[in-house]
This record gives sequence, C-alpha cells and structure tokens, in this order.
Amino acid sequence: MTAAEGASPRVLIADDQRLIRTGFRLILTARGITVVGEAADGAEAVAEARRLRPDVVLMDIRMPTMDGLEATGRILEQIPECRVLILTTFDLDRYVYTALSAGASGFLLKDVTPEHLAAAVRLVDTGDALLAPSITRRLVERFAAGAAAAQDRSSAHTGLAALTPREREVLTLLGRGLSNLELAAELTLSEATVKSHVARIFAKLALRDRAQAVVLAYETGLVRPGGPGAASSPGR
Repeated sequence: MTAAEGASPRVLIADDQRLIRTGFRLILTARGITVVGEAADGAEAVAEARRLRPDVVLMDIRMPTMDGLEATGRILEQIPECRVLILTTFDLDRYVYTALSAGASGFLLKDVTPEHLAAAVRLVDTGDALLAPSITRRLVERFAAGAAAAQDRSSAHTGLAALTPREREVLTLLGRGLSNLELAAELTLSEATVKSHVARIFAKLALRDRAQAVVLAYETGLVRPGGPGAASSPGR
C-alpha cells in the first residue's frame, strides 16, 4: 500500500524508547511525512499496523514482548502491501539477512541523518529497497550462502521455472545490485522494457521489492558469493 502519487507516506513508528519515537516523529513531520501512530514493542506494532494500515513501518529490532524481526514477518503476512524499514543501533551482520528474509525493504542505523531518514521512508514507500551505506551486499552473500547450502538450490524456489530465459537473466543482474538504468545498458534494452521485465518477475515470484530479489538470487544460486558485482549494495 504505497501512498498515492504526490501524497505523504503514512508512517507507524515502533521503538521501545519514547524519546526515539518522539525524535523520529518530529523529524518526519517537519519534512511533510505523516506519522499515524507509535508502538512500544513488536506485539503492539503488529496490532497498530493492523488497525492503522500504514504505508511504512519504522521498526526497531530489539524490543520487549516481541522483537522487530518477528513483528516484521507478522505485519507483512497480514498486510503484504505495507513496507517495513528497520532501524537499529546494532550494525550486526546477522540482522541484515534475517530482516530482508522477513520481508523488510530497508535497513538503517539509528545514527542516520534526518534528511536520509525522510528520504529512506519515501524511497521504500515507492516499492524500492534500501540498505545503509555501511551494510553492503557482502553480508547478504554470507548468510544467503549459508542458507542455500542447507538445501537443494535447484528446488529452493520452484517459481524460477516460470521465468523466461530473459527474465532469469534480469533476476541474476538484479541480484548483483544493478539499477534499471544499468540493466538497460547491460542488456541493450530500453529502460521501459527493463521495468516491464522486473514487474513480471516480481509478479511471478511474489516478490515485494528488489531486496527480496537479491536474497532470492543468492538462495537459488543465480548469483554466487564473491561473483561478479558482489561488492555493491542493493538499492535503486
């Protein structure tokens, strides 16, 4: 559920520290973004998201009752059109892959600037994905590789069989972090054609955004850790 074109995203803030919630609210409202509610723990975040139907949830990870990772999964099961932007003080590798696998569209540290925070909310509301500059795709590689090793990659996602050869090629390049413009240049296609391919891939594989595409590309072995383009981070 992204905001209508030109409209302000409706945001729910979930954090167990009142001062953090107040600070985020002030930052966002000062930049024209509507904060529709707050939650002090994961369970409350799930309940409030169900009640308020926000476009974006700003989600802390470490909270009482239910942590932000579990809350993210539950919210997106119930409101798949919502977007979750994870905010944490903990720059720990394991959180990145877990958060993205749960369906989060972004991952930022709490020392983000006010301008970057507002821009991130607007970005994920459009259906794009975002990671903090300090959290590169090498982290996704590491944990996705471990997950894929525990299963038969050929059956990791049966939906891949529904893709055309061109769509598999596009998904592989998405997994390497290429933007639509870069995809168009790489494949000698128009950007409009690339966008159509990406939309069909998302529809066929029930992917929410590019963050999920990156995780899937690694889990299925389309992109290998340490392979071409492995150093860039998922983004536009």
